[in-house]
Amino acid sequence: MSNPPDATPYTWGSDARRAAVTVTFDNLGEAADLERGLWPEGEPLGRHFSVKRALPRILGMLDELGLRATFFVEGLNAELYPEALLEISNSGHELGYHGWRHEYWPNLSTFEEARLLERGVRKMHEIGVRPRGFRPPGGRLTPSSPELLENLGFTHCSPAGRGSGFLGNLVVLPFEWRLIDAFYYLPRFGALRESATGSSEQMSPFHFRETLGSALQGVVRNGGHRTLLFHPFLEEQEDRFEVMRGALEELRDLAQDGLVWCAPYRDVVSWVRERPEPFGNGLQLDPTEA
Repeated sequence: MSNPPDATPYTWGSDARRAAVTVTFDNLGEAADLERGLWPEGEPLGRHFSVKRALPRILGMLDELGLRATFFVEGLNAELYPEALLEISNSGHELGYHGWRHEYWPNLSTFEEARLLERGVRKMHEIGVRPRGFRPPGGRLTPSSPELLENLGFTHCSPAGRGSGFLGNLVVLPFEWRLIDAFYYLPRFGALRESATGSSEQMSPFHFRETLGSALQGVVRNGGHRTLLFHPFLEEQEDRFEVMRGALEELRDLAQDGLVWCAPYRDVVSWVRERPEPFGNGLQLDPTEA
C-alpha cells in the first residue's frame, strides 16, 4: 500500500512509523497432509517435525531478534498439539485460524464453511486460545466469509491480495504470493510460478531472499503495510532457515532504526480501528488458485 501524492500519510504505531510489517507463519503439524490424503496410513499422529523440531527453533529465533509474529494454525492442532499452541501464545505471538484441517477454502459451501469455523473456534477456546484473525487455506475467501467471520467474533483476515482495507467490519491485511516461501520451494506452486515468472521450475532460497529484501526496502520507501509469510515445515533445511533469519534480521534492524513498525496483526488491527478514516488504499483481492 502506498499513499497517493495528495493523501495525508498514514503512520503506524505509537512512534508514527512510515510503514508496518507483520511476520506470519502458516500450517502446523500433519493437518494439511491428512486433508490431502498424503499422510501414511498407520503413521502415528502428534509427532510432526514441524512442531517438534522446526517450531522451537523458530520461536527461539524470534525471541532472540525481539520480534513478535502471527501464527495461523489449523484447529486440529488444538487436539494434537495443545502445549505447542500455548507456547506460541505465551511467547507473545498471535494465534490465528487456518481452517480445521487446511481445507481448500474457496470450494466450501456456506454450511461447511460455518461448521469448520465454529469447530475450530470452539476447540481452540477449550485450550484457552481465542483466534481473532483468519487466513483462508488456498488464499481465497468465499462470498460468505466476511459475515461468518464477523458473527464468530473475528476482527481481521488475511487472504491473498494487495493493499489493505475493510470487508464490512473486518480489517483486511493481505499477503502476496511472491512473499511466501512456498511460492519458491514447493512443486505444486509450479503453475503460479510460471504465470508470474515464465518458468514453473522451483526457485532457490537465494531468489526468495532477494525478493524479501526488495519488499522490505519498498515498504520503507513507499509506506503502508506488508506481510511476510513462512511455513515451519519448509524451514527446517539450513539454507532456507538462514534466508528466513537473514530477512528477519534486516527487519529487526529497520525497526530499531525507527523506519518500520513490526507487529502481529492483532496490534496492527487495534491501531487501525482507533483511526480508520485514513486507513486503506486500493485493496485488491487475488483470485489466483493455489
